[in-house]
Amino acid sequence: MLFDAKRGACSYDVVREGEEVILTVDCERCSYVPSLEDNPLCMARTVDKLAEVGGVTKIVFSQKRNYEYEQDQVKLLAEIAQLYRRLVKEKERFGYNAMGSGECKRCTPRRYNELWNIIFNRLKADPLGAYVEVKRILRREHIQLERLPQGCISCTKKYISLLSYLIARLEHTALVRLAQPYLAGYKLGERGIYRRMFSPTIKPDFMFTKLMASYPVSGEEVDAYVLDNNTEVTIFKLPKNIQYLYHVLPPEFKLSEEKYDLLDVARRIITEHKPEKSEFVDPERMRQVFSNVGHDLLEELSENYKVKLRNRELDELTNILVRYTVGFGLIEVLLRDDRIQDVTINSPMGHIPMFIVHQDYGECFTNIIPTPNEAESWASKLRMISGRPLDEANPIMDTELLIPGARARVAVIAPPLNPNGLAYALRRHRDMPWTLPLFIRNRMISPLAAGIMSFLIDGSRTLLVAGTRSAGKTSFLGSIMTEIMRKYRIITIEDTLELPVSPLSKLGYNIQSLKV
Repeated sequence: MLFDAKRGACSYDVVREGEEVILTVDCERCSYVPSLEDNPLCMARTVDKLAEVGGVTKIVFSQKRNYEYEQDQVKLLAEIAQLYRRLVKEKERFGYNAMGSGECKRCTPRRYNELWNIIFNRLKADPLGAYVEVKRILRREHIQLERLPQGCISCTKKYISLLSYLIARLEHTALVRLAQPYLAGYKLGERGIYRRMFSPTIKPDFMFTKLMASYPVSGEEVDAYVLDNNTEVTIFKLPKNIQYLYHVLPPEFKLSEEKYDLLDVARRIITEHKPEKSEFVDPERMRQVFSNVGHDLLEELSENYKVKLRNRELDELTNILVRYTVGFGLIEVLLRDDRIQDVTINSPMGHIPMFIVHQDYGECFTNIIPTPNEAESWASKLRMISGRPLDEANPIMDTELLIPGARARVAVIAPPLNPNGLAYALRRHRDMPWTLPLFIRNRMISPLAAGIMSFLIDGSRTLLVAGTRSAGKTSFLGSIMTEIMRKYRIITIEDTLELPVSPLSKLGYNIQSLKV
């Protein structure tokens, strides 16, 4: 997210995306890494912001990367913010005169300073420390109560009731309840317990899509491989889940700080250019133009910032830059895996991971969660590429997506047909066309049936290929086309381009596709 350069450190905006209320904090000028679990100052400032803004469901700290805390974690801190606001309003209960009277006036300054420091400082920065400190003070006051003169007993009991009230309010919060098993022997200032409860999703700030980069603790690794674009893929089997986890870690999550800086600056410069509709008529050419411009820009920036890049690293950064400007982000990463057959993206965005169909492991869910911004961006690009409408009057769009190394059919549904927003279904086409021998090899057709089909095609017979959804009609028709002799001219007519016309053309077939 881009913030106003004139605003100070830790300035924030409130963004509403559907049902979500997102608190986005600009931490670019902060001298520390934004972290609720590790930094007490960051936690204190965040509690102040939550006390000002109600109903926040997500917190995003922006500092080169985006540090996102989801709703279940925000709830824990929002309760502390509500408690802080309530205690601040109860001035009379914790006022100076409420601490003691008469002979106990000599104890009043100490008690007032103790509670003032706990409520206005420690509660926001270290709520667990505030709870432990109040309990220790209460224990101390109970011990001293037995040795106090008669004139101090009533004031001390009054102070004890204040401490008991504060403890009761703190114990009512979910954060303290969850931390109870770990508070024995707690040292003030330690942040280990917070690391158990707060864990952000960290992603580059040029990405909209969320990606859970950490591996599942209880997962059993069943397979792992690396794609040609340096993307790591790991398949996990999880307890109490019948689906496998397809965990993907693209190269943009493994870059150094210097490379992140280069990408961020380059992205800001390139996004100043607004592509026109005419540029999307030929996506391949437009992508090549952006790739050339991005390559030269990154090379120039690396010289200015004195960052040494090898040609391979420069090409990798260029591919990432193009993928997150004119490309389709992590969808492209998934489609580069030739073992993936289908990708489905359900609504509402921001809550549900992408699902895939893997050739070896069947239906899998991924560690990628697309956001509403990303979904709208994909829809806009598909409208311009296909030249087809996608709106309330035309809530369904079928088109083709062509990216380097992959080709896919895309189906999009939008409101009012889909009441929860946009949803996508992508079917990846095989890089090379199916053939009858390949069907035999994969036990999808018998040698006798394949021979009969080849014999019929050689005899120039008319065929009708029919079947249910996902039955393999297009794949079978593509394999039949390879049986036609290359001396004949082939014309295909489709509403959505799916047949392997381009690969067949490269093999020397006299073929022409028509789109209606």
